[in-house]
Amino acid sequence: MTQKAGEIITMKSILIIEDERSIAELQRDYLESNGYRADIEVKGDVGLKRVLEEEFDLIILDVMLPNMDGFEICRRIRQTLNVPILMVSAKKEDIDKIRGLGLGADDYITKPFSPSELVARVKAHLTRYERLTGDKQHSSDSLTIRGLTIDKLTHQVTIRDQNILLTGKEFDLLLVLVQHPNRVFTKEELFERVWGLESIGDIGTVTVHIRRLREKIELDPSNPQYIDTVWGVGYRLKV
Repeated sequence: MTQKAGEIITMKSILIIEDERSIAELQRDYLESNGYRADIEVKGDVGLKRVLEEEFDLIILDVMLPNMDGFEICRRIRQTLNVPILMVSAKKEDIDKIRGLGLGADDYITKPFSPSELVARVKAHLTRYERLTGDKQHSSDSLTIRGLTIDKLTHQVTIRDQNILLTGKEFDLLLVLVQHPNRVFTKEELFERVWGLESIGDIGTVTVHIRRLREKIELDPSNPQYIDTVWGVGYRLKV
């Protein structure tokens, strides 16, 4: 990393919550060699405490942990924070991936994986998060459709006079739909717009995030009045 004279460079801070210390140390070494600062916690409850009390730019979260598993940690983090979460598991079942994404994780990677793949995913999510927060700082616009209001400056969403807490990806996905009312987007289009061309992942995550959005903004998620499914095509925001 090249530093210009007088320039202050702030390293991105990452917390690795992983009980297999040899794996955690390998992840830390690769992240640090790529210009990140990485800390390790091997116990789930201690890791959660640090996330809530300190400031990290991204969390690498193993599923199987002592004292508190990764799913519960993810759920508690998402009650208050939008920090990117990359979940890690030795299990390959889709149900675990869907559960993790459903609780608010931004990505899910299955062991064994190459350290270079981990670094690539970390870089992609940090870039995406920076872009999102940068948009917030340069725009004060708010959009309202049928009682649903999105404030791009404060990153707040309100519906029926209630504040709704969304993750970064949920907010960005809803914003795309609200900015183009009645337009039908395919899953591929939404994945490209929200996760970006540089993203590594599965477009199935779009379906998971749509379901989570419905659970948060719809009175009856099984009979949505806002986010409509156009069968065989994709999704739209009805007006």
